[in-house]
Amino acid sequence: MSTVSAGRSAELFHEACLLIPGGVNSPVRAFRAVGGTPIFFERAEGAHLFDVDGKSYIDYVSSWGAIILGHADRRIHEAITQAALSGTSFGAPHEGEVRLAREVTRRMPGVERVRFVNSGTEAALAVLRVARAATGREKIIKFEGNYHGAVDALLAKAGSGVATFGLPDSAGVPPEAAAATLIARYNDAGHVQELLKANKGEVAAIIVEPVSGNMGLIPPDPGFLDALRHLADLHHVLLIVDEVMTGFRVSAGGACALYSLKPDLVMMGKVIGGGLPVGAYGGRQDLMDVVAPVGPVYQAGTLSGNPLAMAAGFAALSALDDGSYERLEGLGARLQAGLEEVILEVGIAAQVQRVGSMISVFIATEPVRDFASAQESDKAFFSKVFHAMLTRGVYLPPSALEAWFLNLAHTEAEIDRTVEAFAASLGEVMA
Repeated sequence: MSTVSAGRSAELFHEACLLIPGGVNSPVRAFRAVGGTPIFFERAEGAHLFDVDGKSYIDYVSSWGAIILGHADRRIHEAITQAALSGTSFGAPHEGEVRLAREVTRRMPGVERVRFVNSGTEAALAVLRVARAATGREKIIKFEGNYHGAVDALLAKAGSGVATFGLPDSAGVPPEAAAATLIARYNDAGHVQELLKANKGEVAAIIVEPVSGNMGLIPPDPGFLDALRHLADLHHVLLIVDEVMTGFRVSAGGACALYSLKPDLVMMGKVIGGGLPVGAYGGRQDLMDVVAPVGPVYQAGTLSGNPLAMAAGFAALSALDDGSYERLEGLGARLQAGLEEVILEVGIAAQVQRVGSMISVFIATEPVRDFASAQESDKAFFSKVFHAMLTRGVYLPPSALEAWFLNLAHTEAEIDRTVEAFAASLGEVMA
């Protein structure tokens, strides 16, 4: 199956395969989950991507959630340009780091100190090190289908990218690297309790995506996150909340604010970089004080706190106010209602699941609550819908196990066009 069988994208992909593993620099971009040839893009503006052959698409990838204001936003562009005039990297402290840190700690519940890094993977590496140092314990509880970056210890049952390639873990990870990782079922606090009891006094932390976006969009069941907080306190383990996707996207204070959840440590990324590479981790002062140069946990990075990323991130957060989240909620609700109406009219078994501006469509008879039920959804059918939507100028994440992301540049008219394209695509696939 190939939507792009000719043209410049096909030529570039052929050359890329000779130079880059699989022709891509991140596996899910390879279209392995949906089949066909990946599209190469040359520019983006607002809610649209433009490919190298001149075709325009309504974009629901939004750089996997990093783009929240819209592509090529003037405010981000001006911030990056001004920062670049003063230098692209200092390898030394600068005011931009302090300014963004002030904004992050002001908005994010439970984050008293923050350290900037370059990716979510770096943030995950650091929070595990901090948790183990602070508790003197080694084991970590993570959830099936939650992805926390390409960290050896956390690639077990890691959701979308790994699941797409049929790998329960990643090759090249020594067994001992994941031996201290305990796997729990998402939305199943009882299973977490069993693991904590069976490993009494050995667990350093529970790490969780508060809203899962790496096995499709799966909201937390009512009470699930509160139960994790209770269990963490009861067993004296730390609760690490991975807000790389949800941070400053599902609300001004992320999922922790949305669900009134008190974390011990938080991972962040995407939105706080305004579309530039960035990651961060933070939390309670006493925990963050174990990080060098204050404490014994070493973590460093030449480009951490990069001036361009700090400027872009501050511009993004500064532009996000209560009205921004009201608009994102309205756009998300409009898309959900439209998709559900089409599904009802067509009579197909499908579930539309959404939290704010994150949304997924599962081809499934029942709501999807965990990795097992996500895997049972009809991914082959989704692949056909994906390509049908692509031909109609709508670019979805190329996997049934990824969340879609709206941004503030989407208009009601574009939402309605997307719903129309979805109706036509289902009609084509089911014909």
